[in-house]
Amino acid sequence: MIGTLLDRFRGLKSFPRGIHPPHRKKLSEPRPIELFIPKGPLQVPMVQHLGAGCTPIVKPKQEVQYGEKIGDVEAFVSAPIHASVAGTTGAGIVAVLPSGRRVPAITLTPAAEGALPVGFLEQFLDRNWDGVEPTSFSPEAVVQGMRDQGIVGMGGATFPTHVKLKRDPNRPVDTVVLNGCECEPYLTADHRLMLESPEAIVVGLYLAMHAVGAKRAIIAIENNKPDAIEAMRRAALGRPGFEVAVCATSYPMGGERQLVWAVLGRTVPSAPKGLPLDVGVVMINCATAHCIARAVVRGMPLTHRVVTVTGRGVARPGNYLVPTGTLFSELIDHCGGLTDEVLKVVAGGPMMGPTVPHLNVPVVKGTSGITCMVDAETAHWVETPCIRCGKCVDNCPLHLSPTKIAHAVKFRDYAMANQYDMMACCECGCCAYVCPANIPLAQYIKAGKNQQRLMAAQNKK
Repeated sequence: MIGTLLDRFRGLKSFPRGIHPPHRKKLSEPRPIELFIPKGPLQVPMVQHLGAGCTPIVKPKQEVQYGEKIGDVEAFVSAPIHASVAGTTGAGIVAVLPSGRRVPAITLTPAAEGALPVGFLEQFLDRNWDGVEPTSFSPEAVVQGMRDQGIVGMGGATFPTHVKLKRDPNRPVDTVVLNGCECEPYLTADHRLMLESPEAIVVGLYLAMHAVGAKRAIIAIENNKPDAIEAMRRAALGRPGFEVAVCATSYPMGGERQLVWAVLGRTVPSAPKGLPLDVGVVMINCATAHCIARAVVRGMPLTHRVVTVTGRGVARPGNYLVPTGTLFSELIDHCGGLTDEVLKVVAGGPMMGPTVPHLNVPVVKGTSGITCMVDAETAHWVETPCIRCGKCVDNCPLHLSPTKIAHAVKFRDYAMANQYDMMACCECGCCAYVCPANIPLAQYIKAGKNQQRLMAAQNKK
């Protein structure tokens, strides 16, 4: 709490509790975004979002063009899949997602020439958005454009954005918060996007405001990104209702409950049912806003995303614009390959990202980074009994009792775990990070939540 008061005294937006892990962003932070064009076959999963999975609408050995829809489903909570390169489809397969989940997928072999439109990187990072008036699109057209182009949350949740931004008369929205915090260590994809294409992000944010009927937009960025703060301020200059909030560098500042409290002082109800929408707020990631602008104004589908490849375990860290379906192995090879000291490869950042089972997993819409860690970057521990120090409670940003939840899960007492609000946990990992007994508290809680969902699904059958 003292830290929060000091941050506010310095004019920074902050929230109580949380932690301050090493940033380790310098490895990739100075590297401009580069276009990666795969040469080997892609594995394009039919599940790259929360909600109903898609069904392939193409046949094996079919020639497809870049951006052509190749998977879709009629369910409202879903998002279509588009070809991320021009090429030839292959047989249906089962792909392993970075999380380890197995899902249906199709292979796509890039064309020898013309796999991507000429000047694709320049089009993606185009900074000429003068004359675009977001209010010239109806709210319904904005939402439909996002649905048609397969836009999902790019911050990791991958919730279909057209569902999130569809107006609900019973829950009016007054503020849209743009999440540019990127609080995970190592990752710099959002940072580079804010530097290299801020105008598109602002247009996408304006479209999101227009869709939900909000009059206010807050661009939230941590104070360890002063160049991004300045770039976004310039891009938003003159936009009515826009403001930039400089946030303290604290983990997990990018969590929706923490960020809404930090910039607005509003408390989002507990998960899993509580949402920022309940307090008149919608939050979108800066990469999502960028995709919204391209989808609605220029009819471009979500086929690529900026991925940070970083860590001391890879030869050439950087930020790359990557087609969905690209295998981790090919992208890492493009970055000079793994070093001899590499210990593990994480999808995303080290606080919340899962260690991948192998490198033949594809980049998907929610893949923000690939972190290749050596022994010196990885914690090694032996779990010992809880000493009741209370550090996990003191640092939990959601005011939970992680040790009690984890203890209940360990003994499979899910009723007791739920009494301690297990499902409210955001799995940020703060508790495990500070635990002196080296208890993997976040992992226990995540396992308990997965087991709870499995039991609920079985009871429905």
